Amino acid sequence: MATRQAPVIVWFRRDLRLADNEALIAAAKSCAPFLPLYILDDETPGAFRIGGASRWWLHFSLAALDQSLAKHGGNLVLRQGPAAHVLAELLEQSDAAAIHATRGYDPWDAKLEATIAELCKKKGAELRLHPGQLLFAPDDIIAGSGKPYRVFTPFWKACLAAPAPRPPMKVPKLGQFAEAESKTLDDLKLLPTKPDWGGGLRSAWESGEDAARRRLSDFIDAKLADYDDDRSKLDGDPTSRLSPYLHFGEISPNQVWHAVRHAAEGRRGKIRKGAEAFLRELGWREFSYHLLHRFPDMPTTPLRPEFARFPWGSDKNALRAWQQGQTGYPIVDAAMRQLWQTG
Repeated sequence: MATRQAPVIVWFRRDLRLADNEALIAAAKSCAPFLPLYILDDETPGAFRIGGASRWWLHFSLAALDQSLAKHGGNLVLRQGPAAHVLAELLEQSDAAAIHATRGYDPWDAKLEATIAELCKKKGAELRLHPGQLLFAPDDIIAGSGKPYRVFTPFWKACLAAPAPRPPMKVPKLGQFAEAESKTLDDLKLLPTKPDWGGGLRSAWESGEDAARRRLSDFIDAKLADYDDDRSKLDGDPTSRLSPYLHFGEISPNQVWHAVRHAAEGRRGKIRKGAEAFLRELGWREFSYHLLHRFPDMPTTPLRPEFARFPWGSDKNALRAWQQGQTGYPIVDAAMRQLWQTG
């Protein structure tokens, strides 16, 4: 009688894609049945749990990921609650041999990953954390003093002098899927109900991995050459609009880096300047995550201590006017109205 092979869990975090997903690729190489999992964890981040517009996006991103997995014969398992508790419960239920996940860099991630590593050890399972959220690991970009960079320009020069980000990888061949009890997407209650304020988002965006690839391709074809000149203009729509796709990992920074590099390869003039300017903006995303990883108190404590004494105002009426685009300053109000409309 054949023995049942222990499954492995692929814990999707901010990597909601099948292509260029090292955690998924490593799980596929193990040849064990794998259990694709997403956890809606509002408790671990505390006050920094995701807000309404992000929850709207997440709903459709998870739906797209589930559809992609279904084409390979499986389904996305959805759970809700503190990630460490959910994973402990699932390890007990499934007897999984390993958890594969992409490493996180939010302020609570280091403690969370250490907790999960300890519970895996107690269960006789393995936690394997993979790169994928960033182009350059924070431990690889360190100043000559041995301290992390605090200024962008020397940080970016160090990134460009480091080994180039690895080329993106294709979707692996996915074998047998494991099964587990799952909530439905509607159970997570990610969408607005009454009032339904999501109409502007629906008209402006399409979530998911396929939409992310199309957005990148359209940006390169139509806007990359003029990006250096147009990116700071307030009229028109010169930006890539890739930010939410990168945030949720529907496309990897490696995929973006190499696609833009390839478009400018061997070429001069505007497209090369546009590519360099755009990759520098991608570098600002890297820099922000590196700072957040090194200084996890940044969301509440200024990096420069003197700003702790900054004289902030506390006019609730002025705050509400700014939030609603009613300050009387046209450029400020236009920006806030666009934010309300498109997320």
